[in-house]
Amino acid sequence: MKKTKLFFIAFFITLTASFYGRSSAVNLSIVNPPDEFETLLNYLESNSSFMKAEALPIIDAEEVKNNLKNPKYHVIDIRSDSWFEYGHIKGAKNLKPENLLSYFESEIVPADFDKIVVVCYSGQSASYFAGLLRIAGYNNVYSMKWGMSSWREDFAKDSWLKNVNNDYASKVETTNNAKPVSSNHPVLNTGKSDAKDILKARLVELFKVPYKEFIIKPADVFENTNNYFVVNFTEKENYDLGHIAGAINYLPGSSLTSETDLLTLPTDKKIVVYDATGHKSAYLVAYLNVLGYNTGNLAYGANGFMNGNLKNQHLDAFSKKDINMYPVIE
Repeated sequence: MKKTKLFFIAFFITLTASFYGRSSAVNLSIVNPPDEFETLLNYLESNSSFMKAEALPIIDAEEVKNNLKNPKYHVIDIRSDSWFEYGHIKGAKNLKPENLLSYFESEIVPADFDKIVVVCYSGQSASYFAGLLRIAGYNNVYSMKWGMSSWREDFAKDSWLKNVNNDYASKVETTNNAKPVSSNHPVLNTGKSDAKDILKARLVELFKVPYKEFIIKPADVFENTNNYFVVNFTEKENYDLGHIAGAINYLPGSSLTSETDLLTLPTDKKIVVYDATGHKSAYLVAYLNVLGYNTGNLAYGANGFMNGNLKNQHLDAFSKKDINMYPVIE
């Protein structure tokens, strides 16, 4: 009888220890769930390499024009219905940006094309949404440089020709501003644990947001510099020629990874990114927004505040020589 009692006592102790051990493990997983940012960043750095390339997927209008009869080229025009009807590239598909992801997932077979080219008014919003599509895994997506402004002059009048200026050229500096120390990363709360599920949730959310929500005008930055963390996203030699006061240089292709300087970006301040044209920077804005940073693109890049300087320095300055007279469908 005594042995029987000892057996049940031992069994009860073992069962209790096992129960509390499991409870502790369960509670630990609830208290410390996987970090969504780190999970997503690891996935993107392993599977989405376009941000590591110095040359981003931007092509000229001439290449698009030369492939109008090429069935392996597909042009998507994300301008408004009225502008599309006014004139568009032959064979182009008119889509609202918020419908791009579902179009790729269910209406076409993206792999059937060598290049899928997104076009807009200026090339900036096209680069942003092409960036989101690249992050989604569609590695044959490109944006057209200068947008439809490079296709015909009447398209450029209300876009590039209207917005390039030299208004703040005298306020740029050549100081080499140091990057801050690494800090906290953004907190993502999709409720997902798998990297692909986190990414899909982020993309679905961002495709719903109009690109205009990410545009920052040069006047806002120059008149309220302390409100922004300014990222100059260009080569060091271009940065040294003149940049927005306080801007910090992050090099395309190498500066913004977990192994370099990504975590030097703040999470408590609006980040404004710019390059010469607003095209490369739009790709970076897409990438950083997916990761949860509060990021915007400087409208028209450096062309929006020192177009004359860019011309004098033989950099990427917009001028009438960038405008063609290519045919459109009306």
